[in-house]
Amino acid sequence: MFYTAFILGLLGSFHCIGMCGPIAFALPVDRANKSKMVFQTFLYHFGRLVSYALIGLIFGIVGKGLYLAGFQQRLSIVMGVLMILIVLIPPQIFNKYNFSKPLYKLIGYVKSKLGFYLRQKSNSTFFSIGFFNGFLPCGLVYMALIGAIAASNAVNGAFYMILFGLGTVPMMSMAVIAGNFLKISIRNKIQKIIPVFVVIIGLLFILRGLGLGIPYISPPDAKLQISNNASACE
Repeated sequence: MFYTAFILGLLGSFHCIGMCGPIAFALPVDRANKSKMVFQTFLYHFGRLVSYALIGLIFGIVGKGLYLAGFQQRLSIVMGVLMILIVLIPPQIFNKYNFSKPLYKLIGYVKSKLGFYLRQKSNSTFFSIGFFNGFLPCGLVYMALIGAIAASNAVNGAFYMILFGLGTVPMMSMAVIAGNFLKISIRNKIQKIIPVFVVIIGLLFILRGLGLGIPYISPPDAKLQISNNASACE
């Protein structure tokens, strides 16, 4: 199911333009030197991938704990259902309970660091901007983290998030190099399509957990169990 991470990142990168686009547009790259600009953009993305990998590592450990607790491959069904519910439940309900409120201090720290590094010019700055950018709250990242939990161990969780981050690289690179190149009307249309793909990915996770014997999509329960036991022994 790792391919779902890249697809989610690739399609969801249009959403990233709206959320993280202002940071990409403000990235202090050297536009007079093309090779230097490419290298600085690479450092920015590398920083994001490192932060995504760390987050995926943590949530992968959570997933492994749930597997060891007896959820096993059925955890994939739970994560798929959760992914679909997040899309179907009206945003007003989430806003009402404000789940991110306990993280306000951390978010404030991340934003202050981003503000500081955006004013710098050294190459290390770009890695730092990308690194802290990866910790900003984002609904799409939350979706990817659900997949990282279902990955069932720390290494797979980190790998899932890295693939998700790689999926966002093409569009975010264009945002850095070309600036605000997409009209708002086009972005709005694309963002309306993203939930459909999230639901499809959720359904793929459910199929995986059902163990229907479909190669690559829904392998038999026994195969999933063997794979899980092998991961647990690592």
